[in-house]
Amino acid sequence: MATTTTALVCLTPPAAARPAVEAVRTSALPPVSPTPQSLTRSGTDAAVTDRVLVVADERTDPAARHRLVEELKAHGAQRVDVVAPGSIPPAAAGLLTVRLGPAARPDIAAALAGTAAPDRAEGYALRVSAAHPGATIALGGSDATGQFYAVQTLRQLFVRADDGWKVAGAQAADFPSMPLRGTIEGFYGQPWTHAERLDQMDFYGDVKANTYIYAPKDDPYHRSKWREPYPAAKLAELGELVRRATANHVRFTFAVSPGESVCYSDPEHRKDLKAKLQALHDLGTRAFSVPLDDISYTRWNCEADRAAYGAPGRQAAARAQVDLLNDVQRTFVATHEGTQPLQMVPTEYGDLTDTSYKQTLRATLDPAVEVMWTGTDVVPPSITNQQAEGAAKLFGRKVFVWDNYPVNDYWNTGGRLLLAPYDKREAGLSRHLTGIVANPMNQPYASKVAVFGTADFTWNDAAYDARANWPRAMAYLAGGDRAATEALLVFGDLEHMAPTFGATPWQPQAPELARRVAAFWSAWDAGDRSGAVRDLRPYAMSIEKAPGTIRGGAVEDGFVTDAAPWLDATELWGRATVIMLDALDAWRSGDRDRAAQLLAQSRSLQDRARAVRVDPARNTWGRVQPKVGDGVLDTFLAQAEARMR
Repeated sequence: MATTTTALVCLTPPAAARPAVEAVRTSALPPVSPTPQSLTRSGTDAAVTDRVLVVADERTDPAARHRLVEELKAHGAQRVDVVAPGSIPPAAAGLLTVRLGPAARPDIAAALAGTAAPDRAEGYALRVSAAHPGATIALGGSDATGQFYAVQTLRQLFVRADDGWKVAGAQAADFPSMPLRGTIEGFYGQPWTHAERLDQMDFYGDVKANTYIYAPKDDPYHRSKWREPYPAAKLAELGELVRRATANHVRFTFAVSPGESVCYSDPEHRKDLKAKLQALHDLGTRAFSVPLDDISYTRWNCEADRAAYGAPGRQAAARAQVDLLNDVQRTFVATHEGTQPLQMVPTEYGDLTDTSYKQTLRATLDPAVEVMWTGTDVVPPSITNQQAEGAAKLFGRKVFVWDNYPVNDYWNTGGRLLLAPYDKREAGLSRHLTGIVANPMNQPYASKVAVFGTADFTWNDAAYDARANWPRAMAYLAGGDRAATEALLVFGDLEHMAPTFGATPWQPQAPELARRVAAFWSAWDAGDRSGAVRDLRPYAMSIEKAPGTIRGGAVEDGFVTDAAPWLDATELWGRATVIMLDALDAWRSGDRDRAAQLLAQSRSLQDRARAVRVDPARNTWGRVQPKVGDGVLDTFLAQAEARMR
């Protein structure tokens, strides 16, 4: 028979128990992502009792309350009762009590015990107290989103103990460094499905990303058919997506890209554009974007624009665009209460060169309009504070970065999943930017690795550590399963390369494998050939086995589906490598016949790996070969074969 447990901790433990209690108080807290601005020990861990009280009122965010109850039930609570402040039943002594709502609510402020919520949008404070007679957790937000984020931090503080689930004794005072954080679905190729987008909204809630911009290039109603209303079924889907985003405190931003055919001076075109925005406003959308990227500004789409703005060119295009954008900001956005400032993507979006186009935008674009910028290139190898400050001067305002990583729709990403960590963005950018949104891959679940990092960086860029964040991202995908996390790290290393829009990668391919291969050849060439094979073989076997582990059920199904051809190829490449090492060992020991047989087997496996193809429906490169550790793994196999000649 189950009995109700309590979170009872004596204020003054017996002397013999004090060292153990002090060890708990100083033990490391579980990792939390995004990294909080402040997270420290508050004392001993609090036990999750069979029955838990949640103290909430009309000022408590419903989404935060719902998620809190879910997490408590998932971590040991058999029953969760929601009660109002002042209505706690007498029988509650000894039960875990969680107080959720505005940080200024008197009972929460008292329970926070001086751990004040920052007076910042989306800020929160959290405190776990395991004092007698029952443990109390206080979750106070500076606003509704702050409450939701306090619950997301609490979700990561549950720890399993021998006697059941506990909540780590922690206190936090936290807020985001950047106002805008998330993704822009802005790639070419097959857009994400409705189910995939719904999943993404839940993911963004988990990682405290507050922005999703709907801008898929191959949605005809976003671009080529921008004047036409969405069909009823599609509009219904968008409405559901807006609601899911709102439930996760994600700002659904609807983008319309009219530049391919718009007549800037035509009142009917402007009317159609505003009607498109109004249709989404009616669904609950309160943020809008008009991207004007990837279009020609050396020609007009109508003769009326020549008469209105002059001969086509940079300055004339800027005048026309500003005329349209200012109209949308002033007569649509500003007249719809609660709507965020308009966002735009300039045609010149990816450098730091001053031009007549940028000069016109700088001088005449409404100051409220958010300008997006991709860095010093379409895919920048880095973004520095100096560059961001330069962009702010060029556009006359802080810019909002559209970061083209991990997007893989351009020519030299063909056949790649981009699973390297989010990196090469300088700490301190929060002082110079309004935010960053990552442009993800056609593969939404695989994109979570980089987006997990983007969310962490934009929340607290000063504390961001790409190497620490990367295994946390993999653990998230693996549901915390250790073996699956390790397999994802091995697999991710083989899909590590981050190319630029040119030819030079800004993150190296397979750095861990490359390190081990270099050590192999160093030992081999120094004469320790047996040791070289012995040391590399376990890692080669981990490459071979990683796909099976990833497919074993712990990793989320969507990632397994996204990565399927790469997993197929990785298993074959891994097996080919293991057998090649066996061939080298046989050759080293003088058994040349055995070495030749093994070499033939390795070649056959390599050929089979090269025959694997990516589904052309899910990429922009056609039916291509999935690349696995290319430049490292294939090079090693070729070099190994050459050594046996």
